[in-house]
Amino acid sequence: MVELPRAELAGGSVRVGVKAAGLNFPDWLMVQGLYQYKPDLPFVPGMEAAGIIDEVQPGVTSFAPGDKVMVRMRAGAFAEEAVVAADQVLPLPAAFGFEEGATFLAAHTTAYHALKTRAEMRRGQSLLVLGAAGWVGLAAVQIGKLLGARIIAAASTEQKLALAREAGADDILNYTRGRIEDGVHDLTDGRGVDVLFDPVGIAQDSALRCLTRGGKLLVVGFAGGHIPSYAANRILLRGCSVIGVRAGEAGRHDPEMRRREHAELCDLAGRGRVRPHVSEVYPLEQCAAALRRFAGRQAVGRIALRVNPR
Repeated sequence: MVELPRAELAGGSVRVGVKAAGLNFPDWLMVQGLYQYKPDLPFVPGMEAAGIIDEVQPGVTSFAPGDKVMVRMRAGAFAEEAVVAADQVLPLPAAFGFEEGATFLAAHTTAYHALKTRAEMRRGQSLLVLGAAGWVGLAAVQIGKLLGARIIAAASTEQKLALAREAGADDILNYTRGRIEDGVHDLTDGRGVDVLFDPVGIAQDSALRCLTRGGKLLVVGFAGGHIPSYAANRILLRGCSVIGVRAGEAGRHDPEMRRREHAELCDLAGRGRVRPHVSEVYPLEQCAAALRRFAGRQAVGRIALRVNPR
């Protein structure tokens, strides 16, 4: 923990007094230098936060001091203040506390972008979610349910599976008890699923065998520590699609799409249809311990850091 000088307020920006920050898997990769985005050292980690606007640059009309907001950023959330462009800020849903607001945007945007925008999921399709009680898996279960999918949630413990069931999963699979593709085939009468949401990095043989013909494999991340390869001949024979999902980068390339996705997500949050499950909260000073627990895949749901508790 160090003291830094206050950042200057540039044109079109706002200063947010951070009340909570959320932990995401890219944070763990970024502090090891293993993520696609590598900020110059030293840097402040953290992709999302929630708090209260302290100051706005003249010309900013969408927010005012005192507004409760959520903040999305590439880095910088694990701090007492965040200075960001006004278009990186969204109103905090009335039903959310700061810890929930700080753990909403990254995971739920990724899940929404993957399932709605990229996979174009339709009502009645089947969805397999790996890591279903993790930072983004639980969001995928919630979003998939809203899109009308039949959801198979896969996780490594009964506690995690119970949480996925509570979030809307129709069927559950403990993938420590046998081959996941066998469990999927048993639950789908040998057909396989229409969409596989994979933030873990399942081995390519298992992943493709879980899919029905013409199914879609969403490559979301590699929390399992292994980056699989997919054999082109097997993709061809199964007639399936392998779709890369990097929601943050997609939003930077298509800001209008991101505004639409965020508007739809915030509407769902405002109506109580989606909500992050925050299971653990650490003070900012214990950020390292929280990251280690997150990296060890010990947490169920989301971990938040509490900042500026006054």
